[in-house]
Amino acid sequence: MIKSPSSKNKPGNVVLELRQVVKTYTSGNTTFNALNGVSLQIREGEFVSITGPSGSGKSTLMHIIGLLDTPTSGDVLLQDRNISRLNETQLAQIRNVTLGFVFQQFNLLAKTSALENVELPLIYSDVPRSKHDSLGIEMLTKVGLQDKLRNTPAQLSGGQQQRVAIARALINDPKIILADEPTGNLDSKSGKDVMELFHHLNEVEKRTIVLVTHDMDLARQANRIIIIKDGQINIENV
Repeated sequence: MIKSPSSKNKPGNVVLELRQVVKTYTSGNTTFNALNGVSLQIREGEFVSITGPSGSGKSTLMHIIGLLDTPTSGDVLLQDRNISRLNETQLAQIRNVTLGFVFQQFNLLAKTSALENVELPLIYSDVPRSKHDSLGIEMLTKVGLQDKLRNTPAQLSGGQQQRVAIARALINDPKIILADEPTGNLDSKSGKDVMELFHHLNEVEKRTIVLVTHDMDLARQANRIIIIKDGQINIENV
């Protein structure tokens, strides 16, 4: 059974902060503020959901939090370090060791085993090659797939593929797990299993999780909801 948000962890130090972030897009003579002065804090051990209607700025906010894009103005601080003006190479290095990503589409390499998919982030890490397999097996065991190490994505169900993606997200011991519509391609049972895994990671392992979803019922499973509309946010405590 999915646990109630009432069993939340006591939040720790601020791990990520946005200060008056604006993101402007230009098309011809037209400019559009996808984010309009967004400020928020995410603390260690929180389970936060971000939700809002299509076109609200939800995806842009996710890209800023995930260091996949930079703000037009304002500041992004990760563990008290201002990373707003870093170049793409610097951001990629930080992403690989600080953030773990779980996407709706799984993004697994089709002809590659579950173990090899999980180990991919280690290619750009300082972890010795001799330890890659043992660490990958540990992560797959954590998500209950220790018997599927050599299976390719085609040999796995949708729920199993998403658990491989979660294991991959965990392998560099990230400060934040960013999950973008992680149940969107799953049936209801598999989706429930994935959410139970996220609750375990948050409540037992004290992982910081940011869940991006359009589904309010899913958003309410978090301990704090960030609702975004017209590029601005309203924070609602559950």
